[in-house]
Amino acid sequence: PMAMLELTTSSGLLRVRLRPDAAPVTVEFICKAVQDGLYDGVSFYRSDFVIQAGLHGSGKTSQLGSLPVNETHEHVRVSNRRGTCSIAHFDIPDNGSTEWFVNLTDNAHLDAAYGGYCVF
Repeated sequence: PMAMLELTTSSGLLRVRLRPDAAPVTVEFICKAVQDGLYDGVSFYRSDFVIQAGLHGSGKTSQLGSLPVNETHEHVRVSNRRGTCSIAHFDIPDNGSTEWFVNLTDNAHLDAAYGGYCVF
């Protein structure tokens, strides 16, 4: 998988350092979604304590399905601190998919909420 993603946004370049040591399955999943062009033309939304991106509201669909596992507590533990990226999911821990977010503040409460939000 890639070690870094570079996303061109209307506000400039966003560089995302990937953490395969913390979430190898998640990193592989996100890299595949990027290679498939799933995030091309999608917008970030929310702006409270995170900015979120994904297919929500884009009219696009993914053939990738859901992630098979929430790796929050599986490998090197990385907290949801300002600047980290994590997989979004509903209240069910193992249903993450193409939605992800950038933490705008330290959000350590997300490390355990609903099974934890996996930093990738």
